[in-house]
Amino acid sequence: MKNVADQLAIIREHVVDLLPEEDLVRKLERSVATGTPLRIKLGLDPSRPDIHLGHAVVLRKLRQFQDLGHTVVLIIGDFTAMIGDPTGKSKTRPALTLEETRANGATYVEQASRILDRERTEVVYNSQWLDALSFKDVVALAGKYTVAQLLERDDFTKRYRSGEPISVHEFLYPLSQAYDSVAVRSDVELGGTDQKFNLLVGREIMRQYAMEPQCILTMPILEGTDGIEKMSKSLDNYIGLTDSAKDMFGKTMSIPDTLITRYLQYACFAAPSDVQRVADGLSDGSLHPRAAKVDLAQRIVALYHGQEAAADAFAEFERIFVKKDQPDHIPDWSPEPSITELTLVDAVVGAGCATSKSEARRLIQQGGVRVNGVQNKDPLSILTVADQPVVRAGKLSWFRIIPA
Repeated sequence: MKNVADQLAIIREHVVDLLPEEDLVRKLERSVATGTPLRIKLGLDPSRPDIHLGHAVVLRKLRQFQDLGHTVVLIIGDFTAMIGDPTGKSKTRPALTLEETRANGATYVEQASRILDRERTEVVYNSQWLDALSFKDVVALAGKYTVAQLLERDDFTKRYRSGEPISVHEFLYPLSQAYDSVAVRSDVELGGTDQKFNLLVGREIMRQYAMEPQCILTMPILEGTDGIEKMSKSLDNYIGLTDSAKDMFGKTMSIPDTLITRYLQYACFAAPSDVQRVADGLSDGSLHPRAAKVDLAQRIVALYHGQEAAADAFAEFERIFVKKDQPDHIPDWSPEPSITELTLVDAVVGAGCATSKSEARRLIQQGGVRVNGVQNKDPLSILTVADQPVVRAGKLSWFRIIPA
């Protein structure tokens, strides 16, 4: 292990909150003296099946802890996802079943392992202990925190004052997350800045169970490709860890110029000198935003697909968006064998380029669809399957219609 000062210098990088730092110093000193790794906790609720670059901000910090010799405890919150984290929500979220959360979480470990060292990661599911609690146990847990303390949380306070309903089970979410820390004997828990309240509850609940409280570490929330809202699959402004190299590159090129240095810092964990160099170049005009984005996109793709894929994605992007060519590889899509003709809107939905006819109709009417290179704004225009037309839907999606 590195000495405490060297470890702290790495741990502090990119961090917003590190509380209380003096407690972490003591934990690190003990860890170095005894050769015992700290247990670093992260909980991920599989309310949706994909992990994106927003999650990767925290995952990369976890990887730094692993490289320092510590143990990562990755909690797949299949039980807490049924409750739904109320953080930042203005109304009660619809409940999920345990089967739904487990299905969503089925690939979480594989996705997270694109960043984490799987050999140094303990993976647990919090249904193992939360589902086993009796009602008596839940009452005892609830008795360790007050309603007044819970109402200190901003989103609860706002909803209470505005008359928005707060279901009792939502109060149980931070307590359940805190109990996770008890179950895995967490030394440090990580999360986004929006999780600060929940992480602090974990400290108090561990104390109530006569355990040494965890330290907390928060990381910035990464904005999505729209540059406004936080990255989220539900807002369709995300870059997924399982996105193809082409899509990852194209989505990165679509971000606002104002996010270039932020993505460089938090999506790539670039060295501070690199971030400053790019910031200075953009500020004084010596670096064009497009060149900065190309470099950023190549870095991100290389992290998840390798340098060769990053170079290929750049070449593909140049060919399609600069030279206006079509990609070398266009996926085929076939309607039902009995269908010989279909509308453009049905083709866009059927090929999976839109989730509904209304979404496809908007895309077409806004000029976002081309057939054989020609813009087509008529959702009801007829395509003949035997002609094998090539359709481009939006900036990144292509397909060729062929007979079944």
